[in-house]
Amino acid sequence: MRTGKLLPSVVEAIGDTPLVELSRLTQNVDGRILAKLDHLNPGFSKKDRIARQIIEEAEADGSLAPGQTVVELTSGNTGTGLSIVCGVKGYPFVAVMSRGNSMERAVMMRSLGAEVVLVDQSPTSTPGQVSGADLELIEAETQRLVKDRSAFRADQFRLASNFRAHYENSGPEFLAQSDYQVGAFCDFVGTGGSFAGCAAAFKEHDASIKCYVVEPAGAAILAGKDVTDQNHRIQGGGYSIAELDFINPSHVDGYLQVGDEVAMNVARRLAAEEGIFAGFSSGANVAAALQLLDGPCKGLAVAVFICDSGLKYLSTDLWGIALE
Repeated sequence: MRTGKLLPSVVEAIGDTPLVELSRLTQNVDGRILAKLDHLNPGFSKKDRIARQIIEEAEADGSLAPGQTVVELTSGNTGTGLSIVCGVKGYPFVAVMSRGNSMERAVMMRSLGAEVVLVDQSPTSTPGQVSGADLELIEAETQRLVKDRSAFRADQFRLASNFRAHYENSGPEFLAQSDYQVGAFCDFVGTGGSFAGCAAAFKEHDASIKCYVVEPAGAAILAGKDVTDQNHRIQGGGYSIAELDFINPSHVDGYLQVGDEVAMNVARRLAAEEGIFAGFSSGANVAAALQLLDGPCKGLAVAVFICDSGLKYLSTDLWGIALE
C-alpha cells in the first residue's frame, strides 16, 4: 500500500500491498510462507491490479474511447476492481455475474456505481457453487451485452494486461519485499494471470524458483486429471477450463489439489491465528503452501497471494462457524 504521499485518486492506491510471514501457521513446519495481502487493495482483492492495468492500457492504445461502456464477466472481484477504476475514470461499467457467487460482491459492485447483471446457474450446478457450465452462460450474456451496447470488453481471460499486471508489479513486489528470498510459489488458478505473470517474473530472476498451479480437488483439469466435481465451493477459479491463454507450461513445476473443507479450514485458521480475514481461494493457497513445505519445498520460503477479503463471503458457509 503506497503511503507517505498524497495520491490523486484511489486508483493509485492499487498494488504495492504488504508481504507478511505466516509464522504462526508454520510453527511446526520446516519452511516459511510469505503472504501478499492483496485483500487490502481498495476493492479488497488482487483483481484490482488487472482492472487498473486493463483500463489504463486500453486508454493508452485507443481501444477504449472516452465515456465508452465497459463490460466484463466476473465472479465479483474483477468486477469490483473495474467498478472502482471505471467509476473514477468516468466509464459506465456493466458486471455480468452468476447467481452462484456470493451476493456481497454484487452489493459492493452496485454500491460502487456498476450495473450488475445476474445470470441464473446451469440446471446441472449446485446453488452457490459456480461451475464451468455456469461460466459458459455468463460468457454468452457478456458477449450479447458487448454487442448491444457497443462496449469495450475488459476480457480478463484473454487480454495480456492481466498477465502484465502481475509480471510487471506483483512478481517484482514479492521478490523485493522478501529480500529475494522466494524459493517457491503456488497460486489458485482462475484466469491464470496471477500465476503466469508472477511465475514469469520469478523464473526470469531465478530459474530455480519452483512454481505450482493450485486447483480444486475433483476439478484438476490442468493437472490432467478427470473432472469429477465441477461444483466445488472455492469461488473465483477451478472452472475446469483445459487451456488458459496466459500459462506457460515450461513455468509450471507441478500441480496441487486442495479440497473444499481443507481450504475452508485453513481460511479460518488464517483468521484466528494470523489475523488475516480472507476468502476461500486464500485458504486454498495457504493449504497448498503447507503441502509444499511438507514435501518438495521443505525448508524454502513459499510465496502466496491472499486473494480477497473474507468480508465477501459472510453469507456463505465459510464463516458459518462464527454463528454456532
